[in-house]
Amino acid sequence: MKSGVLLVNKPADFTSFDVIAKLRGILHERRLGHTGTLDPMATGVLPVLVGTATKASDILPENEKSYTAGFALGKATDTLDITGTVTQTSDKRAARQEVEAALEGFKGVISQLPPMYSAVSVGGKRLYDLARQGIEVQRTPRTVEIHSITLEDFDEEAGEGTLSISCSKGTYIRSIVDDLGKLLGTFAVMTSLVRTSSQGFKLADCMTIDEIQASADIEARIIPADSLFECYPALSLSDKQAAMYKNGVRLDPKRVKGADSAGIYRVYGGEFLGLCRVEDSEMIIYKNFWKN
Repeated sequence: MKSGVLLVNKPADFTSFDVIAKLRGILHERRLGHTGTLDPMATGVLPVLVGTATKASDILPENEKSYTAGFALGKATDTLDITGTVTQTSDKRAARQEVEAALEGFKGVISQLPPMYSAVSVGGKRLYDLARQGIEVQRTPRTVEIHSITLEDFDEEAGEGTLSISCSKGTYIRSIVDDLGKLLGTFAVMTSLVRTSSQGFKLADCMTIDEIQASADIEARIIPADSLFECYPALSLSDKQAAMYKNGVRLDPKRVKGADSAGIYRVYGGEFLGLCRVEDSEMIIYKNFWKN
């Protein structure tokens, strides 16, 4: 199986790990991983790493992600979304102008408290495992960045609407919706979630699991692994330099065109060799992707 990135449109009621398990059977490939967890109720962009591309899972650039989220005012649940048990209700409604004004407070760098129903670990235990036991523990707020947040539509009478959000990795959209309800003097739950972009990949380029299963040439849809790192500048090595680099020799950046300053670079030598760090007048292998 060709190595690279397969763009999957995750179905609802599947965990990200469910998708991986399903694809292992379809692709007959054990070396699979994903680039970021999606809640079971969520759908949308899930880049799946195939073959040697799984080496990228722990070094992915901090690219922004985009979502479309449905919400409903007037109730709260223990999971902060529509799948949970209702814990509080309110008859208070809000005007569109009030919702738009409240959303302004979310733009930029904000602090978020991870929901109890999340995969965050506290004391070696997942929060969702504790939550299912009725245990609530103290959590540490996290800093995230909301690049943009827009109210796409809103039914004032029903108290239901849709948000478009572009944000940093680790942002909990459910928490934004919950906090929005509080700012409006009521409650709110997330009713749907679609990830529309991740790692620079768009929903329109993704395939459903059924489409993958029916494909006669799925390898043609696997994107090269270096597409994950296009934010880094590229270096091209000569055949001699590539052989030395693959043998662990720390090359002199002054002898490689483009390696002008310290930082991370994509390295090519007939193929994508991986990433290197340029520091202290040396090219140091950061992660290799070449075929052995």
